[in-house]
Amino acid sequence: MLPETLSIRGYEFSKLNVFFAIAVGTVVGAIMSIVTEYYTAMGKAPVNSIIQQSSTGHATNIIAGLSVGMKSTVIPILTLAGGIMASYYFAGLYGVAIAAAGMMATTAMQLAIDAFGPIADNAGGIAEMSQLPPEVRERTDNLDAVGNTTAATGKGFAIASAALTSLALFAAFVGIAGIDQIDIYKAPVLAGLFVGGMIPFIFSALCIQAVGKAAMDMVNEVRRQFREIPGIMEYTAQPEYEKCVAISTKASIREMMLPGAIALITPVIVGFIFGPEVLGGVLAGVTVSGVLMGIFQSNAGGAWDNAKKSFEKGVDINGETFYKKSEPHKASVTGDTVGDPFKDTSGPSMNILIKLMSIVSLVIAPFIAGKTFGEPTAKQGQCTEMSADHCKEMGKCDMSKCATMTKDQCAEMCDSMGCDSTEKAICMAHYGADGKFMTGACTRDEKDCCQGKAKKHEGCSGEPACEEDNDKPCSKGDACCKNKKK
Repeated sequence: MLPETLSIRGYEFSKLNVFFAIAVGTVVGAIMSIVTEYYTAMGKAPVNSIIQQSSTGHATNIIAGLSVGMKSTVIPILTLAGGIMASYYFAGLYGVAIAAAGMMATTAMQLAIDAFGPIADNAGGIAEMSQLPPEVRERTDNLDAVGNTTAATGKGFAIASAALTSLALFAAFVGIAGIDQIDIYKAPVLAGLFVGGMIPFIFSALCIQAVGKAAMDMVNEVRRQFREIPGIMEYTAQPEYEKCVAISTKASIREMMLPGAIALITPVIVGFIFGPEVLGGVLAGVTVSGVLMGIFQSNAGGAWDNAKKSFEKGVDINGETFYKKSEPHKASVTGDTVGDPFKDTSGPSMNILIKLMSIVSLVIAPFIAGKTFGEPTAKQGQCTEMSADHCKEMGKCDMSKCATMTKDQCAEMCDSMGCDSTEKAICMAHYGADGKFMTGACTRDEKDCCQGKAKKHEGCSGEPACEEDNDKPCSKGDACCKNKKK
């Protein structure tokens, strides 16, 4: 049970507001599913527009499919943006995270409708290989068309939940890394934003390229079997199925190594070289670009597939009815061939890319906290020009006070005293992964080194000031006690 009121990172809200945030997530998920169904279902205007443009050739079919996919991003993104703002209004960043949980409340139903498509597709293939009557294949084709829509719905739902989840992971990363804002006025951060926006494109390109290579190998193998094993099409000879399966499985593992490495290594390289703020810019770019790419590709692929399947029953184009094997149908087959890697490989992979990069960044956050591009990471006992403002006894981000506080309390004090993001990052670097202040992170020796013979020397860990006339014994190298009598 939640308490009546909660306060997380300075944002206070009630337990009723948490309920409202969950409701927002559920509504966002429902709208995403409805919009996806509209753009990919047979008989709807988007799919019909692809059918109509198939009459003028393969190129116009591709153009129509791309147009439908791009238009399908508008309402989902506006819905997602509204959901983020509404859930944040109710419960801050916790509300955004809990809205993602609200979306996942319908996970069982989403899994069921997502599994429907492959089952219906395989049933059609089995019916054809078993030489069942043509009407059986027609029924399975209708089921498969519905399956394309349900699959696209599930993929759109997954992308939306990935966006909300990545925001929650991003908030956790920002807290642990000790940054409070992503300042795009800084050139490295702006550059990181552009690099992050590029990553989903190269990731998609490698996925689609992998499908193309595997398809070429598969086609060459099938052609070889047709040449060397007579009677396959007459069902008098047994094809070598295992070789086709081996091509597909080996390619799926081999070709995915590079895209996987990009998702894993990029946050590590950017974080340790350029610091957490630049990495935050990269994550923002990946999230925005990846969500758009995922929705666009999944919906375009589903629309292309159902446009092709519409020819099974016959479609009316300019007063003339066209069926399978007609010229418009051949154009729709080309569109479906392009759409398959979109909806089955590249589009769904955006969900994994967004979450994986956010999680990797969160894991390395404690090790890059306080680091900025071109300057060393603040380390325990290290006297740097950056740490000077934080080792002084009074002023912004007073470390002598932070030594007696938790990490969150120190962050609140930094905010109230007007520390900028760099100052706050150094303060946060004095805390360990457990959120506790690391004693000795700012010693009196370091303080004297940084401040240049300050008149007062108050210990950073909160111990009493060291006065020159104090009879307390000096420690070796204690600059503030150097004038004491031995």
